[in-house]
Amino acid sequence: MAKHSVFSIRRLINATKFSWLGFRAAFREEAAFRQEVLALCIAIPAAFLIDVDGMTRLLLILSVPLVMLTELLNSAVEAVVDRIGPEHHELSGRAKDMGSAAVLIAMLMAAAIWAYAIFFA
Repeated sequence: MAKHSVFSIRRLINATKFSWLGFRAAFREEAAFRQEVLALCIAIPAAFLIDVDGMTRLLLILSVPLVMLTELLNSAVEAVVDRIGPEHHELSGRAKDMGSAAVLIAMLMAAAIWAYAIFFA
């Protein structure tokens, strides 16, 4: 029996492939994710136009992928809930609502960071 190393090139290739498939699915199926990709394309150059220190610039740039990350997790929860069945169930609704709330929190955090940088930094 061959031993599998904890780190193998095959594992890395597979993980990269599955991650790419996840990005593609999110971009294809989720309008909110497409909007967040557009926001990222605008936010990165905009972060360099604002006169702030390096740490604030980093926070500006990273705040948008934080929203995207949360959106990906929310979409995954929604996909799993929808896979279980189309009928309404209190727990399914609660799971979807909580995922949506997580996205809202991430958006509010990003908005607060951008507002601070634009108005107070």
